[in-house]
This record gives sequence, structure tokens and C-alpha cells, in this order.
Amino acid sequence: MSKFQYPTLSRSDVVAVLSEYEIAKISDADLRRPNFNFLTSLYSAVLLYIDILPEEPDQFDFETLERIDNPDHHRDSFRVLNLLDKIRELLASIDCPLNFTLCDLLKPDPGRTDFFLGAMLNYIVHRNAKLDLLRPIVDELTLLEEQKQELESRMSQLNEEIFQFNQLRESEMPLVQEIDAKVKELQQTIQSLNNHQVSLKANRIKTKEKVKEMEAKVENADFALEQCKLENKSLLAEIVQSPDKLQRGLEEKKSLKVEAKNAERAAMHSFHAKEAVSEIYAKAGMKLSKQLARMKVLQDQVNSAKSIEKDVKLLKVKLSDQGVLDKSLDAKLVDLQAKVDQLDKVKWQLEQERGQTFEQATKELKNVKMEVEANRSALQTRQKQVEAVVMEADSIGVSINSVKEAGAAKMHEMGLVSEAIMKQFYEYSDSIRDSLPGIEIEVDMVNIQAGN
Repeated sequence: MSKFQYPTLSRSDVVAVLSEYEIAKISDADLRRPNFNFLTSLYSAVLLYIDILPEEPDQFDFETLERIDNPDHHRDSFRVLNLLDKIRELLASIDCPLNFTLCDLLKPDPGRTDFFLGAMLNYIVHRNAKLDLLRPIVDELTLLEEQKQELESRMSQLNEEIFQFNQLRESEMPLVQEIDAKVKELQQTIQSLNNHQVSLKANRIKTKEKVKEMEAKVENADFALEQCKLENKSLLAEIVQSPDKLQRGLEEKKSLKVEAKNAERAAMHSFHAKEAVSEIYAKAGMKLSKQLARMKVLQDQVNSAKSIEKDVKLLKVKLSDQGVLDKSLDAKLVDLQAKVDQLDKVKWQLEQERGQTFEQATKELKNVKMEVEANRSALQTRQKQVEAVVMEADSIGVSINSVKEAGAAKMHEMGLVSEAIMKQFYEYSDSIRDSLPGIEIEVDMVNIQAGN
């Protein structure tokens, strides 16, 4: 139902609605003959369902209790008046055309009771229909609030992780800078060693060429020495054959020997020179082996530097990935902040609507309170008039009772007098009964008429 309409629900509809919403279980007979206790419990159940009546209606404020001498004696009256005020507030809020009075509780009329119950239950049906329409929005808002809390917790967790990563990056930054400096230094050392190695290779090639030249000269000297030996053998053979020829041959041989000695000296000189050169080459080879050992050590250092450089590159990749993750998290934070702003805007709109509704309800409540105060003042004046009428009726009743008592006393006195007269009459009639029989008959007739 979208609007409140009158006349309200019928008795069967009232019983069905009360049973459907589990407010109370009643029958049509209870509504045909309502009483005070039944209506008090039924109205209390309806107000408790609407959440207007407190769960402990017997609890009152101290100011009200201080104004009364014996509050325990007025507990039921307070409870009834409180229920009456709550019923009036509810009926006034739903624009009920009839006014609910105390007589509707103390001496209820079935028709008015059906009307008021129908109005209240019509409001309950209308309110539940509106709440069913608003429930998806409320559930969505609740879900959004839960999602907001989860996102805020996730944001705080991500912010904590970002803070920890930043701290870790700042703590590792000096080590990275130190490793970068070492890597640069090692790169410069490697470059200088490479240049030195190139120069050593060039010197080695030159030395090998010189050694080859010396070996060639030594081989030529050995070949010349062998030829001299062969010539000596041939000369010895010629000496045996002819002395003249021998003499000439000896002179020639001497000259050749001198030349051979000169050649030998030159060969020995070249041999010593070659030996010195070989020693120089040996020393150079030792130096080269030492340099190679140093180069191996440097190569190991270079390899370690390369591994460190790879680690540095991995760390840089991780840092870049972390930067990308930070950017993605920043984007998520922006989206979440937009959602939070949207939720705040929706919340603000709901608060504005609630404020307007509260202001409207406050105004209506003030109007209802003013009307209640006016009705209360009218009831107080009416109560004073009723008390005056009651006092006048009491005085009239006292006068009536006094008149009744006086009349009763007079009647009693007259009854005693009549009994005395009748007694004397009977005595007189008994005394003259024998002498006057006709009079006895008349007396009997008189008694019969008196009995009739």
C-alpha cells in the first residue's frame, strides 16, 4: 500500500495482519467484545512491533516520581497514560481522522477499536512495504561500507608494505652505490689490464721474431762448422799425398782456420747473445706467467664484479618492478579514493535527507505535543468540571440519603403507630365479638379488604 486510506482494515484483515507479522494471535470474537486488559496488551504489542513503546514501560523518570507521594500506587495509571500518549502520537503521525481517548481503553467500542487497529496495521503494512523497497539500497550501502572498510584495510596494508619497501630500498641504497663504485673501478682496472695485455702480446711477438732470427744464425754457423770439419779431413788426406800441396794447403787452411776461428768467435758471440736473449725471454716468460696469474686473479675479480653487476641489475629490475607496483598501487589508491569520495557523497546526501526527515518529524512532533498539551488542558478543565459535578452529585446523594433515612424513620414510626392502633382495634373487636356478631362479619370484610 502506497498511501494511508480510510476506512481501514476489516476485522478479518486485522486478524490476518496480526498473525502474519507475528504481533499477536487473536480471533474475531476478541474484537467483537474487547476489554481493557485485551486492548492494553494488544496495543502494547503493536507499539512494540513499531518500536515506539519502550521494552520496560513501567520505568519512569525521577522528576515524575518525585512529584507523587506514593508512586507504587499509581504504577498502573502511569502505564496506561504512557500507552495512551504513545497511541495518540502514532495516530497523529499517520493523520488519523478520529481522536483516541481514554474511554477507548477503559470502555472500548468495537467499531472504534476496529478503526484504530486497522489504521495502525495499515501503517505497519505501508511501512514494511517502504522498508522492503529501501532494503536493497540499505544492503547495498552496507556492502559498500564493508567493501570500503576492506579496501581501507588493504590500502593501509599496501601502504605499510610500500613503506617497508622504501625503507629497505633506502637501507640498501648505500650498498648499491658502493657496489656501483667498485664496479666502475674494476671496469677501469680491466681496461688498463687489457691495454697492458695487448702491449705484452706485441712485445712477445717481437721477441719470438728475434729468437727465430738468432736460431737461423746459429743453424748457419753450425752448417759452416761442419763444412770446416769436412775441409780439414780433405786437407789431411792431401797432406799425405803431396807436401808442397800440403804446405800450400796448410797455409790456405791456416787462413781458413783463422777465418773459422773468427767465425767461431762470432758464432760464440752470437751464441752468448742468443743465450742472453733466451734468459731475457725466460725472465719475460716468468714475468708473463706472473702477469697471467695476476690477470687470472683480476679475471676472477672481474667475474665476481660481473656477478655483482648482474645482482645490481636484478636489484634495479626489482626496484623498477617495485616502481611499477607503486604506480599501480597509486592508481588503485586513486580509484579507491574516488570510490570513498563517492561513498562520502552518498553518505552526505543520506545524512542531509535524514536531517530533513528529522526536522520534519521534529516539527510534526512539536505540533503533536502542542495539540496534546491543548487536549490535556481541555481534559484538565473537563476533569475539574466533572469533579465539581461529582461533588454536587455527592452532596445531592448525601441529602437524598438523609431524606431517605428521615422517611424510613418516619415510616417506621408510623408502622409502630398503625400496629398499636390495629392491636387496640383487634382487642376492641374481640371484646364486642360475642355481643355483636354482625360487626364481626363487617370486621372480617374489613380485614379481607385490607389484605387485598
